[in-house]
Amino acid sequence: MSEQILIIDFGSQYTQLIARRVRELNVYCEIHPFNHLPKATDHLKGVILSGSPCSVREKDAPDIDLAAFRGKVPVLGVCYGAQLMVHQQNGEIVPSKIREYGRARLLKMDQHYDLLKEMTLGNQIWMSHGDTIATLPPDFKNIASTEDVQHAAFKLEHEDTYGIQFHPEVTHSEEGKILLRNFVVHICGCKQDWTPDIFVESTVARLKETLGDDKVVLGLSGGVDSSVAAMLIHRAIGKNLYCIFVDNGLLRKNEFDDVLHSYKDMGLNVKGVDAKARFYESLGGLTDPEDKRKAIGKTFIDVFDEEAHKIRNVRWLAQGTIYPDVIESVSVKGPSATIKSHHNVGGLPEKMNLKVVEPLNTLFKDEVRKVGRALEISENILGRHPFPGPGLGIRIIGDVTAEKVRVLQEVDAIFIDGLKKRGHYNEVWQALAVLLPIQSVGVMGDERTYENVVALRAVGSVDGMTADWSKLPYDFLADISNKIINNVKEVNRIVYDISSKPPATIEWE
Repeated sequence: MSEQILIIDFGSQYTQLIARRVRELNVYCEIHPFNHLPKATDHLKGVILSGSPCSVREKDAPDIDLAAFRGKVPVLGVCYGAQLMVHQQNGEIVPSKIREYGRARLLKMDQHYDLLKEMTLGNQIWMSHGDTIATLPPDFKNIASTEDVQHAAFKLEHEDTYGIQFHPEVTHSEEGKILLRNFVVHICGCKQDWTPDIFVESTVARLKETLGDDKVVLGLSGGVDSSVAAMLIHRAIGKNLYCIFVDNGLLRKNEFDDVLHSYKDMGLNVKGVDAKARFYESLGGLTDPEDKRKAIGKTFIDVFDEEAHKIRNVRWLAQGTIYPDVIESVSVKGPSATIKSHHNVGGLPEKMNLKVVEPLNTLFKDEVRKVGRALEISENILGRHPFPGPGLGIRIIGDVTAEKVRVLQEVDAIFIDGLKKRGHYNEVWQALAVLLPIQSVGVMGDERTYENVVALRAVGSVDGMTADWSKLPYDFLADISNKIINNVKEVNRIVYDISSKPPATIEWE
């Protein structure tokens, strides 16, 4: 097991970002909510306390007993985490009298302390808190200040415990990465040996031990997560991995054949199942997005279950669950409100009575791609844009028919192919086309037309949690619009979606 940094989450919107920054240092870390802490192990090298939307002055503010960590391993409190340490030792926390949100500069730093080594006096930091530390307790040493915040950073005498009232994990903090490296590498002594190659080696070894000679079934989607999960398990158990790729009739143009071919080249044992007719039948007459998602999900479970039962003595169901899904399920406040049913299909483990194996459940999306490259998976798979489980079923507004799918597949193919040929595909996080339940008047030659309207959407993002619309060149959009209208006779108008997430979602349904 790798050396580990424990990040204790008090509900901050930036907690996952702290984890990303630590992992960029090739150091393994885990996020755990303050009310569900794991048992300490010999692999624990340090603890980071996150921020929080709460105030330590509130009656039911998040709280933990830091005695289990302080003086045993280094501790870094960020914002709320720093104020909590001060509050517990009877220091004074008061509401901020001035605005302590946004950019500030460290105008005083004691660089004799390891946390601040190699940082530049006057470097920009990012503040985001409603309370401030008015008085430090005894044995707390002030080591940095801004113009308005006297106790921007502190250290406890005689132990490696630090607190800061700013966020080093956000890009607005110019030298935040230096501070986190100082804490994780120099103070905690982490070796920076958690790499994609090491992850592959250790995960394959663990899978061999866990799975033994058991048979495993996995539903492939053609996407990054399921493909990387499949290759890891394949390395561990070879032919005992059985992959099922279901054609739900809602894939992109030629995707079923193309993806099946790519998997065969990877040496995977894959069975393709043509279930288009069953999915179209289940979607008949449905227009509500949630009803469509549920129908697609139920049909997939039924088809997958039938195919899996044709394989004798299967013991495990493999899934491509990744770390953000795990964090969400055990978050400080529990799972967030459902905006829409999750793209991934649930219910399979319960229906099939199988044990579950999730080899990617400690990785973020960008880390999954790095592991995929270590496994030498094709960039055609690793570089694919995210594609929802319900596929084109949620990109057709209203009822879904085979003919509407055909039309949208043609439009989508022209858009995606154009992005690739013009070098824009890798510049955007996700691109898609949406068939709207609208017809508009057009003119082609001397004839009046009354055909469909299609919306094109391309967004930039890091992890899909937030996104901004992509500013694709006008000449490219004009060219794509012309090609679609000239080649797909059922479409006579193209619009481009310029909504950000939030308030909009990336998908339309």
